[in-house]
Amino acid sequence: MKTPGSAPPDAVDPDDVPAVRLASGARLPAIGLGTFGSDSVPAQAVADAVLGAVEAGYRHLDCASVYGNQREIGHSLRRLLASGIRREDLWVTSKLWNDQHGERDVVLSCERTLRDLQLDHLDLFLVHWPFPNFHPPGCDVHARSRDASPYIHERYMATWRSMEKLVAMGLVRHIGTSNMTVPKLELLLRDAEIPPAVNQMEMHPHFQQPEFFRWVVERGIAPVGYSPLGSPGRPARDRMPDDTVDMDDPVILAIAGRLGVHPSVVCLKWALHRGGAAIPFSVKRSHYLSNLRAAVTPPLTDADMTAVAGIDRGCRLIKGQVFLWRDGQSWEDLWDPDGRIPQ
Repeated sequence: MKTPGSAPPDAVDPDDVPAVRLASGARLPAIGLGTFGSDSVPAQAVADAVLGAVEAGYRHLDCASVYGNQREIGHSLRRLLASGIRREDLWVTSKLWNDQHGERDVVLSCERTLRDLQLDHLDLFLVHWPFPNFHPPGCDVHARSRDASPYIHERYMATWRSMEKLVAMGLVRHIGTSNMTVPKLELLLRDAEIPPAVNQMEMHPHFQQPEFFRWVVERGIAPVGYSPLGSPGRPARDRMPDDTVDMDDPVILAIAGRLGVHPSVVCLKWALHRGGAAIPFSVKRSHYLSNLRAAVTPPLTDADMTAVAGIDRGCRLIKGQVFLWRDGQSWEDLWDPDGRIPQ
């Protein structure tokens, strides 16, 4: 399928963009447009970027109800579909927010998302976080749910059964997870009737998660990396003094200089070379077009990949402190240190 004739001359042919093959056989475009505006980018600006990105060749859009912009994105999707873009050529992901984990809430939340996006189905619906703990938009790092709780597998499975129901209802084609860990996924794989098609996880050169990446791939789960550029626009609540900056790393800068590209292109080429998908966010046309072109221009060399593998600092940027459930906890408890699920 070619980009419609009204597309700008510098658009990328979507057929040239590589895809990740899911266990179902479906093809997930390896570069998607993220739509989280970090509580600061207006919803209409994100919706305009969706319109421009699809016209430029994107076919993978990553949305979520908590981002607060799905209704505006829905207007863009309606325009795109009216322009000749076929629904079957778009991959649209959305996510179940943490305050909608109740068995009945799952279906209602998905139906609301479909109304907002003006679609009759989603290609992928994720459980955004494995906790029912949530936060208001624009909160600081100290915000906590009044009834916050740890991961309780029985509760999560009740949510997952409702996610499976969405597949049977024809509202979603695939279901998946986000912000999970090996111990939690082991339990889910043991008990699920429909296993997750995708696990969305933070991945960038300074936080590569190689063991977890291999673990999900070996179990037929496709890894999709968020914050693939090191999340330079993340909210203040997700910033700490010891965070590192991927695009300032000398190895990334050296490769970018040799190739004559922005460091962001190197980060994305690294992500794609590993075999996963990546969902960078930008509302600037020059940036999101450059990000997409990273997928259709020559890959990094093996020497480049080895060099980038050597700069992993284990620097998680989206730590999730707002989802903690006890006073005095460290954010590490959200990520199951030592392979155990803290209670």
